[in-house]
Amino acid sequence: MRNYDFYQNRKYAIIALVFTFFICILIKLFFVQIINSSYKISAENNVIRKIIQYPERGWVYDRNNHLLVSNQRAQDIMIVPYQMEKNLDTFLLCKTFNISISDLKKRILSAKKYSNYKPSVFMKGVTKESFVTIHENLHLFKGFYAQPKYVREYATNSSGNIFGYISQITNSLIKKNPTYTKHDLIGVSGVEKMYEEFLKGEKGVERKVVDVFGKYQGSFQEGRYDTLAISGKDIQLTIDFDLQRYAEKLMNKKRGSIVAIEPSSGEILTLVSSPTFNSSLFLGEKRGENFRKLYLDPGKPLYNRAISAAYPPGSIFKLINALIALQENQITPGTMFKCNSGWNYKSSLHVGCHKHKSPLNLRQAIAQSCNAYFCSTFQGIINTKKTSSEGLNNWHNHAASFGLNTSFNNDFYNNKRGFLPTSQYYDNMYGENRWRSSTCISLGIGQDALLMTPIQMANIAVIIANRGYYKLPHIIKKINNIPAREINKDFNIKKYCSIEPKYFNPVIYGMQTAVEGKYGTAPKAKMSDITICGKTGTAQNPHGDDHSIFIAFAPKNNPQIAIAVYVENGGWGSDIAAPIASLCIEKYINKKIDRETLEKTIISKKINY
Repeated sequence: MRNYDFYQNRKYAIIALVFTFFICILIKLFFVQIINSSYKISAENNVIRKIIQYPERGWVYDRNNHLLVSNQRAQDIMIVPYQMEKNLDTFLLCKTFNISISDLKKRILSAKKYSNYKPSVFMKGVTKESFVTIHENLHLFKGFYAQPKYVREYATNSSGNIFGYISQITNSLIKKNPTYTKHDLIGVSGVEKMYEEFLKGEKGVERKVVDVFGKYQGSFQEGRYDTLAISGKDIQLTIDFDLQRYAEKLMNKKRGSIVAIEPSSGEILTLVSSPTFNSSLFLGEKRGENFRKLYLDPGKPLYNRAISAAYPPGSIFKLINALIALQENQITPGTMFKCNSGWNYKSSLHVGCHKHKSPLNLRQAIAQSCNAYFCSTFQGIINTKKTSSEGLNNWHNHAASFGLNTSFNNDFYNNKRGFLPTSQYYDNMYGENRWRSSTCISLGIGQDALLMTPIQMANIAVIIANRGYYKLPHIIKKINNIPAREINKDFNIKKYCSIEPKYFNPVIYGMQTAVEGKYGTAPKAKMSDITICGKTGTAQNPHGDDHSIFIAFAPKNNPQIAIAVYVENGGWGSDIAAPIASLCIEKYINKKIDRETLEKTIISKKINY
């Protein structure tokens, strides 16, 4: 029997073993080069450094081309953890960057959690002055390098409610906006948020060859793969910054807001929310700390009262009730009502009023702000229909046509609606058909469930100034010299209220008398050279002193400005809101202030809250 040679086929085993080994190498190479990018990134970071070229964010100007927001050159200090030396001189590094050892450890740990191979921000927004010291020693620290960028520069310490601020983008926003990356900044509020798409620009990339010490050796392939950053678009606001700055000065040590609008265009001339904040506080290393302080501030400086605060309008709403009553033929300019120290209903309900002569016609009632007159007027509006529900809904439809109970579909992202009740509101409260006009009689004088924002109040003054229409209030005038009305066609449309133009003249006459008449409620608003038509309001406040309100427009003919002033806890509308509005009108039209004594009194006035 022939013996079997066990080794005769060993060459096949060796071939199979070599082939298997070769396949394993291929799989490993595939995993390293295709699946696991860390090796590729490591190799690239050793030779080629991608430097993001951040675009210059668009500049912001006011209506008179005053520069409000620009940029300054800054540096982000980047870190690539795996390139760091084990014997890093932490003392020198901390001294160079002016940080503590514990802070250094936190930053390095954070970078490693993000990636050991990808660059991440070690220190953001280093200003030109601070970078001088860092630049001298930066080459001593392997794994660290500077990446140039721009940071915002604001021309004023206030007006934060207009500009808003920018911040590092969150993960949730990155998912919605895949063009952004972890280290990008994005507008969070104000104009910075509203016009982010225009302001942000487009990033570029520069690739440089570096040596083992991280020093630049030149461009990669002569810059063939580099891309240039594209600057953001400049925008021009409708704001008159001189007026804005002056209005903020008048609101010093007071809470509230001022909104002024150009009646013919709907352009917002000033938008004051007091107290406000400095947008620059959201730049640099202390932005988180500054945000916490502002967020916890009892004055709520981050809250934009001008467009978001909903207040009872008080007596300024009597103007709308007067117009509705005229339209519904419930009164004429000559209609008179008695005032027996207020309005009374069946000896069970009394709405008080201040002392004045009685009876009064419409002009006198507006000028002297008679509660009894407008309670009677409101009662007539409601009772003109078969049921109180029908009457109130008819009243609601008229009032809503003034831009109430809705948010303006304009260039603000956080407009509030305010509140204008319908019959359903009272049905839910009292039961269907179990309430009457007397139940909600306070609506006649701007109280009860009524709520309006200051921008809505200013828009009422616009509608009256225009004798029945308004254009959408907006804050953008141009984008890269293209008029806003060409970008948003809605800015051109005249929106008419439900009141015929002929009914506005007697109301305007009453507003003029309120300022210039012997018994008017707003004598502090009177000017010798400009005819101001206005209406005071005093809104009840269960939490303290009443709120002071005034709306107005000027001049009477061909008005240039319509304004609303709301001062929380300010008391009578005639005391503080009316003179503030009048001074703003003087500043805007005359470009100077002659009533210096009144000005000093208002600026020094502190309102406790």
